[in-house]
Amino acid sequence: MDFGLGEGSERLRAETRAFLDEVLTDEILEECHRSGVNHHPRFSKAVSERGWLALGWPVEEGGQGRSPLEVLAHAEELQRRNAPTYGIGTTMMVSHVIALLGTEELKQRIIPRALAAEIVIALGFTEPENGSDAAAAATRAVRDGDGWTITGSKMFTTNAHIADYVFLLARTDPDVPKHRGLTTFLVPMDQPGVEIQEVRTLSGERTNITFYNDVRVGDDLRIGEVDGGWKVMGAALSREHANGFVGEQQRLLADLVAWAREAVGEDGRPRIGDPAVAERIGRSRADIEVSLLLQRRSVWLQSEGLDVRGKGSMAKLFSTERLERQAAAVLELVGADALRSRGEPSAVRGGGFEYAVRHAKGTTIYAGTSEIQRDIIAQHALSLPRPL
Repeated sequence: MDFGLGEGSERLRAETRAFLDEVLTDEILEECHRSGVNHHPRFSKAVSERGWLALGWPVEEGGQGRSPLEVLAHAEELQRRNAPTYGIGTTMMVSHVIALLGTEELKQRIIPRALAAEIVIALGFTEPENGSDAAAAATRAVRDGDGWTITGSKMFTTNAHIADYVFLLARTDPDVPKHRGLTTFLVPMDQPGVEIQEVRTLSGERTNITFYNDVRVGDDLRIGEVDGGWKVMGAALSREHANGFVGEQQRLLADLVAWAREAVGEDGRPRIGDPAVAERIGRSRADIEVSLLLQRRSVWLQSEGLDVRGKGSMAKLFSTERLERQAAAVLELVGADALRSRGEPSAVRGGGFEYAVRHAKGTTIYAGTSEIQRDIIAQHALSLPRPL
């Protein structure tokens, strides 16, 4: 059985590698690491100029009409090189939702600017008291003349401090079951009543908690029907849950192999010949292969119009939990030297191992915790009842 992505996908992969060799400089990577922000305007603009921000969109809508498998090959290379794509990803995800469910006026207002990398859109789903249960949103949106007044807070609104808009889920009817009283809005961030507070994660990435104090939003910035926000969220989250973390696994393995070739054991021989090291490398390669296949299966099912529910969650769950296990195993293998962080002259592999241990924990939370992913798999892939 052929698990390849096809000749077209491999041609685009080669183009993407050449593009990254030229554009993704050490300076850009260092700026992103120092700021903790997985977005860089110059890189995003370069991607836009290649027409790659919406690879899979129809040509008439500003895309290139690429197949899902071609888009996947491109994404795999971006992940592998740690390209700063989070801001691109959230902006284009929301733009896709607007293309599907937004008014013509909103489409003309937002999509051309998104395709030109002129705006950034952050996500405002999670709330401090509700964790991954987005449907439990308590942030209120109340009718106010020809618009809405929004009051509440959102947690993990990553990139809000550089965003032009936040794609916000708000409760518009508190008297109905939680999934039925929600509405989505595109809230401009540069206005009175919006407050942004920095939050640093375990791995040093910057996210934010945002507060909305009687923030005024016009009805023209509503996406979808009033109280129909969960349908809009479904269009958005179906794409977010399909994300895997294969790139992080690949980079960790590459650092392990490079260390094993350079490090010398007590017998004076390179550690690459140590059976324990060889076993760890083999296990990691096997994990990466499974992670890749799970991610590719999800995309292939989607491209064939088959039921993909739960499959993206399998890819996300497996890749993140294996990444966490791999990072812990590498730390045990390399020893105390692996705890030296980036910036220290004696840091092993530039501090990559130490960072991987911290970052891996966060990946099990991003885009829905492992527990949420298991619930999705149980309900949609195994047809088990919703937990009480």
